[in-house]
Amino acid sequence: MAQARSIGISSLVARLLRRGSRARSRLFTTILAIALLAGGAVRATEELRYFRIGTAATTGTYFQIGGVIANAISKPPGSRDCDRGGSCGVPGLVAVAQATQGSVENVDAVASGRLESALAQSDVAFWAYSATGLFKGKPPLTKLRAIAALFPESVHVVVRADGPIRSLKDLKGKRVGLGEKESGTLVDARLLLDAAGLSEKDLKPDYSRLAVAAAALDRGDLDAFFLFGGYPVPAISELAATIPVRLVPVSDDVADKLMKKFRFFARDTIPAGTYSGIDEATSTVGMRSLLVVSSDIPEDLVYDITKALWSAPTRRALDQGHPMASGSSSRPPSTACSCRCIPAPSASIARSAPRSPRKRTT
Repeated sequence: MAQARSIGISSLVARLLRRGSRARSRLFTTILAIALLAGGAVRATEELRYFRIGTAATTGTYFQIGGVIANAISKPPGSRDCDRGGSCGVPGLVAVAQATQGSVENVDAVASGRLESALAQSDVAFWAYSATGLFKGKPPLTKLRAIAALFPESVHVVVRADGPIRSLKDLKGKRVGLGEKESGTLVDARLLLDAAGLSEKDLKPDYSRLAVAAAALDRGDLDAFFLFGGYPVPAISELAATIPVRLVPVSDDVADKLMKKFRFFARDTIPAGTYSGIDEATSTVGMRSLLVVSSDIPEDLVYDITKALWSAPTRRALDQGHPMASGSSSRPPSTACSCRCIPAPSASIARSAPRSPRKRTT
């Protein structure tokens, strides 16, 4: 029941946030009323706080896992305590997964304060923090902090099963979905194309969101599309259930060139049977996703969120929420990202230490 209240309130928050300032102005009163009806009197000591988690397209893995995390760390006023079968989240916190274009938009939104937290690819987070790679020539986003390395993400290059594309080099001259303009998928699609000796100029590129790209492949309006995410990706699963598709492998020479140049990438395999009709394992490349916050977030809140993330109920929710979530790291964030992409908040590293008054994250 407590979980149902949390999900319902989080969904309400998402809807009201999308409707504009007038709806947002009624948010506090609405949630208090629901909490009172659903769970009894609101504790006077609980301060109601909203916490937005930037994800990606609603048909992707980020949005699904972002929703699981949002429910895990939420504990709306009036919720039962964790030891009574209620929420094990942060008292008074209402978190919600917010759809975005992806990692590039997410790190910028967190650093600028437009989002409290977000999921991001480790390469995008590192480049943003260090003002290198994609972010070269821009101010470094030094406020970024990593709470956790979550799950491995894999490059998917999806084509119709009866099509002629068998390798990345076969994409030349083809209509190819590369991901949205501010997505991590677009970033890594460009890196892969470069490693294969191609560029966007060699293709007929499309920058539609994932659901639109999948529908275009179904209609025959695209020849292929890229997606960087934890498998199984819902949109690809739905497409594979509709038409026969294949995944284009990343060859050894392309993978070796990519991994030599970028330390984030590692060899990866999408197992046989992950998607309907694809009965052979697909060799590809991948890296881990991060959950990031800003150093402006108070350390007490960072500590409580991290504590909730590493709780046994959250572990079960992640395991049940999405197959890739079961691969989420249970190690401290300072070691969970093997490339040491960006710093971790000191509060999250010391999540098991005795509580003491904290200053803001540095």
